[in-house]
Amino acid sequence: MKILVLGAGGVGGYFGGRLAQSGADVTFLVRPGRREQIARDGLRIVSPLGDFTAAVNTVTSAELTPVYDLVILTCKAYDLESSMDAIGPAMSPTCTVLPLLNGLLHLERLDARFGSSQVLGGSCAIDVMLMPDGLIRHSGTLQRIVFGERDRQPSPRTLAFADALAKSSLDWEHAGDVLLRMWEKLVMLSALASMTCLFRGNIQEIMSAPGGREAAVRALAANVEIATREGFPPTPSAVTQSQQRLTDPAGAWSASMMRDMEGGRPVEADHIVGFMLERARAHGVDDLVLSMAYTHLKTYERRRNDHRLPSRS
Repeated sequence: MKILVLGAGGVGGYFGGRLAQSGADVTFLVRPGRREQIARDGLRIVSPLGDFTAAVNTVTSAELTPVYDLVILTCKAYDLESSMDAIGPAMSPTCTVLPLLNGLLHLERLDARFGSSQVLGGSCAIDVMLMPDGLIRHSGTLQRIVFGERDRQPSPRTLAFADALAKSSLDWEHAGDVLLRMWEKLVMLSALASMTCLFRGNIQEIMSAPGGREAAVRALAANVEIATREGFPPTPSAVTQSQQRLTDPAGAWSASMMRDMEGGRPVEADHIVGFMLERARAHGVDDLVLSMAYTHLKTYERRRNDHRLPSRS
């Protein structure tokens, strides 16, 4: 299986790098500057699970040809249009896209561009960052990919990707119901993003504040109800894991969206929080936390656009 990874940033660089480390046929679609950096220094990963530096295959947009079986898409939602343009030359009738974006809204746009038969469901969980010098810094032990056909039937292409993942050190799941897994992640992520962005703190800090735990429980309960009304009731184990993570008094984590706000960068307000808020209102579900967080995020976006806040990274 020939795999193309869009970009060699934090998420794409880490997952693609681990696949390449295990011998998979991986190529990174990168800009000329990143290509020069990788040619000079190699693709570099620093991780509690083991460091890795190696020469890897790269290609620029001018050189891209339709010779790939799978494209792994790891962009932010606000970069989806330009990312679809970038991978377009690689998309032969037999090439498949695996999007690892947060949320669900991107599926409709990918289907419209490439056809639903060429788009898998998928998500990932990892805490990773691309440093200014090109180093990919992985924190913690999360390094999980979930993927599958949206019609719930295994296929030769998903089995081939599962075989590639089985040879790597990554955690992965070839999901029988990948849309359910995507909803379960969104239930957790939108609650985490809502709280950490609204209160501007990590989970530990929020749990130490008056009303913090109550807000977390309320946000999660609302999101579980939204997913259930949409036809994807989260499994009890997923709900338990989410509640433990959202109310951990020692939890030093926050949503990447909060870190983007603090860095003056764009945020996925509409794709994550706005999406859930719209569905909360459609189903008559408690929307207090989502509503307050969405207003906070949109105020940030307006201020960023009006004042052109500089990114601090």
